[in-house]
Amino acid sequence: MSHSWPKHCLKDLCYISSSRRIRAHEYQDSGVPFYRGKEIIERHNGALRVSTDLFITEERYAEVCAKNGAPSPGDLLLTSVGTLGVPYVVKPGERFYFKDGNLTWFRGFDGLIVEYLYYWLLSPAGKAELKRCTIGSSQPAFTIVLLKEIEINLPSIERQGRIASILSAYDDLIENNTRRIEILEEMARRLYEEWFVHFRFPGHEEASFKESELGVIPEGWECATLKEYIELVYGKALKKSERKPGVYPVYGSSGEVGTHSEPLVKGPGIILGRKGNVGNVFWTEKDFFPIDTVYYIKTDLPLEYVFFSLQRQRFLNNDAAVPGLNRNQAYSLPFLRPSQKVLEEFTHHCKPIYELVRKLHRKNTNLHAQRDLLLPKLVSGEIDVSDIPMPDDKEVKAA
Repeated sequence: MSHSWPKHCLKDLCYISSSRRIRAHEYQDSGVPFYRGKEIIERHNGALRVSTDLFITEERYAEVCAKNGAPSPGDLLLTSVGTLGVPYVVKPGERFYFKDGNLTWFRGFDGLIVEYLYYWLLSPAGKAELKRCTIGSSQPAFTIVLLKEIEINLPSIERQGRIASILSAYDDLIENNTRRIEILEEMARRLYEEWFVHFRFPGHEEASFKESELGVIPEGWECATLKEYIELVYGKALKKSERKPGVYPVYGSSGEVGTHSEPLVKGPGIILGRKGNVGNVFWTEKDFFPIDTVYYIKTDLPLEYVFFSLQRQRFLNNDAAVPGLNRNQAYSLPFLRPSQKVLEEFTHHCKPIYELVRKLHRKNTNLHAQRDLLLPKLVSGEIDVSDIPMPDDKEVKAA
């Protein structure tokens, strides 16, 4: 049991700090990625590419590196404002800087394996310690002073390594499946572009074309408006304090922002950013809960076609203080409606792709569940690591 493991103060096991301050006027549209909590949460959740829109120059990055260093492989970053306590271990090849105050930086580990700390922070014991480090009510945050005083019951390096290896094996399988999902989704996207952007659909050689508001399009296709084929339905308010952790993703305009015990909409579905990150388009295979900063889509057209079409739309902000997407303006946008025959063929080609995507998502759900069941028992010493076999993806059911 963990109470028999020696107790250590975190400040004695690693160096805990933040970054050098980067001013808003130093932000760039390209260069070295500049992360906030949002990007670290995306990486923690398995995103292989993050949606960062902030960068700093190479010169500024070199300057802060020379004075204070920059995140290196094996360092750990922890979200420390807003959505608290989400850890991420920097991987080889990653190169970025981060916003001070938003994230806390753990490095220089001595007697503590970083992957073990990562999983411990996700355990009930770790979360309880983090809760004690929280200040503020309207905008909860961690302070470095309190984080340094966290106490952790620590097994031997060998046991830490074994525990981290078992749990990491689950995450490696999840990441591998996520990569496969992204490849499959890219295949579907390229098929869409080939057929509906470049008009190289089956039988295009014999097709006649006509002028339209969208340019030259095939005969039998219609240049309509969004409103004629798509309904934008408002999400429903769901405060963080009202959410009950569950299996159903909660979607805001920046993407998945948590989970809830009940869904609002049956999946698969499409979500469109309405407030804040206007025009962001998300796909989910699961039943889901869209909050009031997004629309969700109702349509009789194939969802796959609508999803890729919406991603190509240029949704404009209104000029209010808080960026927003006016529904009537969105409804007036031009929308290409292909012939029924071509749409049916596209759906036929996409169906096996998305069936495999759904299978991989189900596998990942089960892998997450198995890992989350083991995690608190391993880091508490409730079960002996020698009794736990490594997970095998072939044995994980997709049901």
